[in-house]
Amino acid sequence: MELYTNLRKGEKGAWLSIAVYIILSSVKYTVGTIGDSEALRADGLNNFTDIIASVAVLIGLRISQKPPDDQHAYGHMRAETIASLVAAFIMAIIGLQVVIQSLQSFADPVRESPSLLTLWVGLGSAVVMYGVYRYNNALAKKIKSSALRAAAYDNRSDALVSLGASIGIIGAIVGFPILDTITALIVGAIILYTAYGIFYDAAFMLSDGFSSEDTETLTVLVSHTPGVYKVPDLKGRMHGNQALIDVTVTVDPYLNVIESHWITEEIERKIHKAKPHAIVLVHIEPEYDMVDY
Repeated sequence: MELYTNLRKGEKGAWLSIAVYIILSSVKYTVGTIGDSEALRADGLNNFTDIIASVAVLIGLRISQKPPDDQHAYGHMRAETIASLVAAFIMAIIGLQVVIQSLQSFADPVRESPSLLTLWVGLGSAVVMYGVYRYNNALAKKIKSSALRAAAYDNRSDALVSLGASIGIIGAIVGFPILDTITALIVGAIILYTAYGIFYDAAFMLSDGFSSEDTETLTVLVSHTPGVYKVPDLKGRMHGNQALIDVTVTVDPYLNVIESHWITEEIERKIHKAKPHAIVLVHIEPEYDMVDY
C-alpha cells in the first residue's frame, strides 16, 4: 500500500534529523560551556529536545506501519500522534529549564563575553540545519507526509534559533554581554512555543478534531455529485495521516441498488481526490420529499 511505503521512506528524514541533532547538541553545549555563551548552551538544549522529538516521530512511523489486526481494524496510525504528545511534554520541561536559568542569570552581575568560537559554531549550525530542512521538506512533498513536513518546519525553526543565538553572541562579544542572556531567554521561549504547538495539534487529533474548512470543502464536493440531493451530515476525524470520513446523503428513493452504489463510488472518488488515503463510509437515505404517498 502506498501509504505504508511512504511511511518507510519518511524514516530517512527522521534518521537524518536524529544524527544531526546528536552531533549539534553535543558540540553546542560543550562549546557554549567552555566559551561562556548561555545562548549557545540553550540552543544545544533545544537540539536535545529535537532529538527526542525526532525519535518520537521515528517510533511513530515504525508503529504506524503495522497493518490492521483484530483489535486495530483501522491500523496503528495514531501511534505517531501519541509519540508527538509525549515529546511535547519533554520539550516543555527543557524549555522551562532554559527560561529559569536565563532569568536567574540576570541577577548575576558578573558577565563575561563569549569566545569567538561560539559564534562560528552558531553560524555553522544554522547553515547545517537549513540544509536538513531543505532535504526533509523536499522528501515530505514527494511522499506527502505531514509528519515529516512538521519535522522539516522544526528544522527550519532550529536554523533560525541558531542564527538568533549567533546574533546574541555577536552583541556580547562587542561589549553587550547581557544580549547573550537575553537571547538564551528567547530560545527558551521558542522551545516552549514549539512544544505548545505540537501538544495542541496532537491533542486536537486525539480528541477527534477535524478542520471545519475541510468539512465545508468536502460537503461542497459531495453535494455536487450527480444523484445527490442533500448532504444532511458529514463528519471526519484524523487517524494519524489518514482521514476517516462519514457522510450521509439523500438520493432519489426510486433508484435501484446498483444506481445507488454508483453514487457512493462517485462520492468516494471525489473525497479520495481531496484526501488520497481517506477511509470513506457513505450512508444513503431516500429523499422523502420525492416519495409518492
